Amino acid sequence: MGMEISRFDGCYTALITPMKKNYEVDLEGLRSLVEFQISESISGLLAVGTTGENPTLSHEENIMVIREVYEVAGDKCIVIGGTGSNCTEKTIEMTREIYDFGVRCVLLVDPYYNGPSSLEIRKEYVEPIASMFPEVQVIPYVIPGRTGTQLLPQDLAILHSQFKNVRAVKEATGNIENMKLTRKLCGEDFDILSGDDDKTYEMMANPEIRASGVISVTSNVAPGATQEFTRAILEGRGGEAKGLFEALKPLFSIVTVRTDEETPYGTVSCRARNPLPYKTLMNILGMPSGPCRRPLGKMTKRGLKVVLDAAKTVYEKNPEILEPVERFFNVDLNERLYNEGFLEGLAYGY
Repeated sequence: MGMEISRFDGCYTALITPMKKNYEVDLEGLRSLVEFQISESISGLLAVGTTGENPTLSHEENIMVIREVYEVAGDKCIVIGGTGSNCTEKTIEMTREIYDFGVRCVLLVDPYYNGPSSLEIRKEYVEPIASMFPEVQVIPYVIPGRTGTQLLPQDLAILHSQFKNVRAVKEATGNIENMKLTRKLCGEDFDILSGDDDKTYEMMANPEIRASGVISVTSNVAPGATQEFTRAILEGRGGEAKGLFEALKPLFSIVTVRTDEETPYGTVSCRARNPLPYKTLMNILGMPSGPCRRPLGKMTKRGLKVVLDAAKTVYEKNPEILEPVERFFNVDLNERLYNEGFLEGLAYGY
C-alpha cells in the first residue's frame, strides 16, 4: 500500500508530464522520468501538480498519470497526487479514485478564481477531504500568486490541531513573515515544504521557519543534487549546503523566465511560467518532455537564451549536477548544449 509516511523531508519532485508531438500524454516517457528520479534517491514524487500541467489534462488523464507514477514508484518513494481544484466535489471524486488504487497523500491547491476566504478554504475544502480520508495525508498548497486567495496560517493551525493527517504545507507565498507565523502557530510536529526552489535555502536555514524540504521543479533535471542540497541542510552541513545552493542557483532561477520583448506598439514584459522553461530545458537536454499543452506555448528567443545560458553555466562549472541525465538518458550534453540544431522549434520564430 505504498510507503509509510512518518514525516515530509528532503526533496519531492513536481514531475513534468511529458507529451508526444501530437500532445498526447507520453506514458513511456513518464515511466522513464520516474525511474530516473528513483535512481537518484528522491524522497517523493508529485504527480499532476501545476508542473504536470493538471489544468490542461482531462480528469481521466490526471488519474492515468497518477496511477502510472504510483505503479512505478509507489513502493520506492512517497507519491503525492495533485487532486486539488476549485470545486470540492471534483477534488473528493479524484481523491477517492486514487485512494482506491493505493495513493495515500494528496496536494490540495487553494481554490483558484472563485477565491473562497481562508475560513471557507478550511471549512468547505480541506476539512471535508481530511475527514473523509483519514488515512490520506493532506498537504495544502498555498500559492496566492496563482490562485488569488490564501489559506492563512491561523486556519492551517486549526486544521493541524484537528486532523492528524494535516501535518505539512507546500508554502509558495514568497512571504517570509507568513512562513514564520506558520511555524509559530503549527508547532514543531509540522512540515513546511518550500514551493519556490530559489527560496528553499532561506526557508530551511532560517531558524524561525525551519522548512524540512522542497517540492521542486529543478529536481526534474537535477534530482540527486537537489536532494543532497536539502539533506545537507537537514544534517547541519552548512558549508556543503551553501555550495550546492550556489551551484544549483542558475537552475533555480529559470523556473519562471522574464524577458522584455519588442512589439510594433512598444516594449512589453513577457513571463514564461512553469512548466514552460523546464519543458524547454528538458527538450534541449534530450529528456522525455515534448510540448506544453495550450494555452502554454513556446518561449521567446530571448527566453530560450536565458534557459540555455543557465544550463551551460551549470554544465561548465558543476558538470556533476547534470551528469546523471547524460548517463541515464544516454545523451551527449556537450553536443546538445552547443549545437543550435537542438534548439529548433523550441521558441517562437526559431
